[in-house]
Amino acid sequence: MAKKATPDKDQENDLVDEVKTIKSTTSTNTAEEFLTNFNWHNYEEGIDVIDDKQLKEFESLVKENFVDTTDEDVIEGEVVYMTDREAIIDINAKSEGVISLNEFRYNPNLKVGDKVEVIVDIREDRTGQLVLSHRKARVIKAWERVNNAHDNGEVVNGFVKCRTKGGMIVDVFGIEAFLPGSQIDVKPIRDYDQYVDKTMEFKVVKINHEFKNIVVSHKALIESDIEEQKKEIISQLEKGQVLEGSVKNITSYGVFIDLGGVDGLIHITDLSWSRINHPSEILELDEKLNVVILDFDDNKSRIQLGLKQLSAHPWDNLSDSINEGKEVKGKVVVIADYGAFIEINEGVEGLVHVSEMSWSTHLRSAQDFVKIGDEVQAVVLTIDRDSRKMSLGIKQLTQDPWTDITEKYPLKSKHKGIVRNFTNFGVFIELEEGIDGLVYISDLSWTKKIKHPSEILAIGDSIDVVVLELDVEGRKLSLGHKQTKDNPWDKYEKEFALDTIHKASLSKIVDKGATISFNDDIVAFVPSRHLEKEDGSKLDKGEEVSFKIIEFNKEFKRVVASHSVIFKEQESKNIRKATKKAQASNNDKTTLGDLDALVDLKQQMDDK
Repeated sequence: MAKKATPDKDQENDLVDEVKTIKSTTSTNTAEEFLTNFNWHNYEEGIDVIDDKQLKEFESLVKENFVDTTDEDVIEGEVVYMTDREAIIDINAKSEGVISLNEFRYNPNLKVGDKVEVIVDIREDRTGQLVLSHRKARVIKAWERVNNAHDNGEVVNGFVKCRTKGGMIVDVFGIEAFLPGSQIDVKPIRDYDQYVDKTMEFKVVKINHEFKNIVVSHKALIESDIEEQKKEIISQLEKGQVLEGSVKNITSYGVFIDLGGVDGLIHITDLSWSRINHPSEILELDEKLNVVILDFDDNKSRIQLGLKQLSAHPWDNLSDSINEGKEVKGKVVVIADYGAFIEINEGVEGLVHVSEMSWSTHLRSAQDFVKIGDEVQAVVLTIDRDSRKMSLGIKQLTQDPWTDITEKYPLKSKHKGIVRNFTNFGVFIELEEGIDGLVYISDLSWTKKIKHPSEILAIGDSIDVVVLELDVEGRKLSLGHKQTKDNPWDKYEKEFALDTIHKASLSKIVDKGATISFNDDIVAFVPSRHLEKEDGSKLDKGEEVSFKIIEFNKEFKRVVASHSVIFKEQESKNIRKATKKAQASNNDKTTLGDLDALVDLKQQMDDK
């Protein structure tokens, strides 16, 4: 590469060392002319010398016209030549410098004559070439400009290069800065890609010099602009005022509306006269709409807006033909335990209480009859247009089952029913939808002593019943279950009559006695004093002996038995026989044998 006609490094050093003793008649106006016209041959041969005045003039010219390559400051150079790979830059040094074209990728239109900022990277490489860096110079200058922008609050332009986690990467003065997602705009951003490859204005909000990190914000510029708008809007707010806004955010409880720098909330109940499950059913993000101001706090920082209030209330347009007794059709929109709300027109609802869903007298949950979205027919029971309330009924569409109750369920008729509910005193049996009857606990079984119906029945069981009583006016049915079978006590009254003897074993020892089971129905009680055996010991559980019925009460289902009475009665019989025999002997002469017999009998009784 061609170089200027300048002395090499050794020559220049020699010149500096000996310049004070050299005299010269040469006079130049510039350092370049001086070096061009200098007779190096005469100087080397010692013929020409340089005087002090000329030396000082030379030093001054060099200082003014040549760059000190040992300085690390950013300097400006001029492109004097370009190859396919490099650009030759003149910085007024001893030689031109070279820079790779890779450092000018951002400027594909670089040409000869352009001014560029550079810094000396290598003063002299192995080939003696001066190597410059444009990229390093840009970074140094960029950091200076970034710091100035941060300190002075200046607005800078940046190029959005790409997306990254949590935000965007922005090129500011050739330095990569981070733009957080929350600092892109005042409203939430859903599509970051729309900003890629765009040039935008930013404020430098944070610089970390230790880690060389820069954070920029576009939101800060917008906030400063809308702050004035916000003050102006708030000062003019009035209840009932209609404003235009856009949907900023949608939540489960309502929608936030941007009124031009001021946010307001439309609660879900103020979006539509009809019931909705979520605001997204009727509104979309960024959708523009008119809203009315319903209320705001003293500072006007919380603004309550309404959308449905901009249209007439549906009740005001309800047809006059809808009156009590009118049959209507609607959709189930809300279900509660106590009933369901039916929307018969948009924004017009009526309540069907659970008691009006079925003729059944035992209430259930509304979910047992309808579900959300069902289309149902109903009858208007009451309507109050002033308070905008309506009650509906579904069961009225079918005939009341009690209308012909005496024909379907006459006294003593037998039917099959379903166990629906228990009480301490009985069980409710459903004969059909709307027809329930009560079976008292005493009418469940002829033989078993039942403390609670759940001992023998379960909800949903099917059982046979007989109509015992019918109260049409009070809509009450008295039923019996045991009456569907013959009373076994009629048979047991003869089988276990008084003084009959039966063989059985003790099944259970209880307080004050024991129990014995003659069969599945008859459980007899044996008092403690009737458990004594002939030898004076007591009967044990499981011991099988003969028992005599000493009490039988059909009404109270009470049976009492005794084992002791059997042998005691036999002893009494024996005594009576002996007494009669002794009395008969008194009429004749008493013999020694008769007396012996009485003595023996008395001894037996005494022993026992």
